[in-house]
Amino acid sequence: MTSTAEMAAGGYAYIPGVFQYSAGVAALPGHAIVRVRFSEVVPLEEGFRRIAETLDAAGRPRTAFCACELRSPGQFSEEGFTAFNEAYVGTLKSWGIFKDGANPVARANVCPEIDPPGVPGFHAFSYTVESAAAERSFVIAGSGEAPEGKGNYHDQIVRCGETGPEAMREKARWVLGEMERRMAAFGVSWADTTGAQLYTVHNVHGFLAEEIVARGAARHGLTWHYHRPPVVGLEYEMDCRRVLKERVQPV
Repeated sequence: MTSTAEMAAGGYAYIPGVFQYSAGVAALPGHAIVRVRFSEVVPLEEGFRRIAETLDAAGRPRTAFCACELRSPGQFSEEGFTAFNEAYVGTLKSWGIFKDGANPVARANVCPEIDPPGVPGFHAFSYTVESAAAERSFVIAGSGEAPEGKGNYHDQIVRCGETGPEAMREKARWVLGEMERRMAAFGVSWADTTGAQLYTVHNVHGFLAEEIVARGAARHGLTWHYHRPPVVGLEYEMDCRRVLKERVQPV
């Protein structure tokens, strides 16, 4: 079973992942996760400033920042993705979140196929607040159709270079399984989710009912973004969450 660790200063547990993000977060007892979506993509530096303002207004420390959803102008090369992540992690270090090579913050980073932003930026972010509610909240990080932490993505991609119906079905099965593996680390499942998001530019209707709906991954509907995963070669990504308080912040 996948292990978890605690970010006690932030009020959440996380699934250790790669250096740029964790595989998911869940609020610790006495806390809940709040999600904020921007009405438009906010460039990275400005987004961090707005997140800091939100945390200050809520009386929460920087360490309460636990998840984010990014948008990028286009897919990265493996080298470009590493360079971007090193810059992104720099702010987490200054906030006292990234320490000793461990990054507890969950993340999705995808690329709109139509009308992409000019520079990478924030679509949404999540943070913890103190709460006496018994309901547990969590955010599972985005995953494409390749295991992470294996040195590179290309050599691990399921049906690499293929986008036909059966290849896309196989990619979807792997990603759905990864979502389930990550949720299991927190003792939750699709039945606990309040939202699920899909990122692909390829046709999923051929397996939507059998592979996604039938297993409960669209119990509250499915938000399909016409976006690509962040790294060249990846074609299908998903994330999911249970968050009982969400709001939209105008830009």
